[in-house]
Amino acid sequence: MNKIQEFLADSPYLLIDGAMGTMLMSVGLESGAPPESWNVDHPDRIRAVHRSYIEAGSRLILTNSFGGTSFRMKLHNLQDRVHELNAAAAANARAEADAASHKVLVGGSIGPTGELLIPLGEMSYEEARASFAEQAAGLAAGGVDILWIETMSDLNEVKAAVEGIRSVTDLPIVATMTFDTNGHTMMGVSPTKAVEALGALDLAAIGGNCGNGPEEIKGVIAAMRARNPELLFVAKSNAGLPKWENNSLVYDGTPEVMAQYALQVRELGASIIGACCGSSPDHIKAMAEALSAA
Repeated sequence: MNKIQEFLADSPYLLIDGAMGTMLMSVGLESGAPPESWNVDHPDRIRAVHRSYIEAGSRLILTNSFGGTSFRMKLHNLQDRVHELNAAAAANARAEADAASHKVLVGGSIGPTGELLIPLGEMSYEEARASFAEQAAGLAAGGVDILWIETMSDLNEVKAAVEGIRSVTDLPIVATMTFDTNGHTMMGVSPTKAVEALGALDLAAIGGNCGNGPEEIKGVIAAMRARNPELLFVAKSNAGLPKWENNSLVYDGTPEVMAQYALQVRELGASIIGACCGSSPDHIKAMAEALSAA
C-alpha cells in the first residue's frame, strides 16, 4: 500500500494545494523568470506558500519544480543545477510538511519538457526519459513521498516520464493531463484514451489538471470513471477562466465557485482534489470547509 492509499484508508478524499506560480508572482517573481531558482535564492518565500496551503487545509503539497527538467532549465542557463534545484524544492516542501501538526504528503511536481517528441519535434524519447530521470532523482533525494507528473498533453511524454522516474526510484507515481482543447489534450488525447493508456502503467492515481476551469475537469473525471471506476482519480482545476484586468491576469473562479467544484468532482468520483492556476489558499480553505461539511 502506497502513502496515498494509506491516507485514503482513513479519509474519503485527499485535498491537494493550489497554484504555486500565482502565489510567487504575488510576492515578486517576475513574469518569465524561473521559479525553481527561488528554491535556493528565496526558500523562505517558497516555504511560506507551502505553509499557507497546509494551514488552509491541504494534506498534499506539490514542490516548486514544475519546470525542473533540463530542457526547461536550459532556457535560463540552469541546466547544470537540475539536481540541486529539485532537491531544494523537495526539501522546502518536506520541511513544512514535517512541521505540520497533522500528516501532510509531499508530491514532486514534474511538468512537461516544453519540447515535442520526434517526429513532431526534435526531442528523442531517450532524451526525454533521461531528463525526467534526472529531475526525479533530485526530488527523491530531497524527500518527496510521490512523484507527480502533471499538465501533460502527449501520452508518450507521460510514458517517458514514468520510465525515467522508475529508473531512479520506486516511489509511487501520479499522472495528470490537461484536456484544454475541445475536451482533448493539445495532442488529441481524450479522457477515455488517457485512462486506457495510463491505467496500464500501474500508477497511484491519474486525472486532469489545469485547463479551462471546473466544468472541463468535471467532464474529464466523469469520462475517466465511466471507463475504469477502479482507479483513483485526481481533479485539479484552474480557478475558472483568466481575463485581463488592470494589466494583470485575473481568474474568475471565486473561492465559493471552487468549493462547489470540489463537492461536484467528489460526487463524480475524484478522491484527490485540488486547484491549479489562479487559485490561492483562500480557494483551498473554502474547498476544505465544503468537503468536510459534506
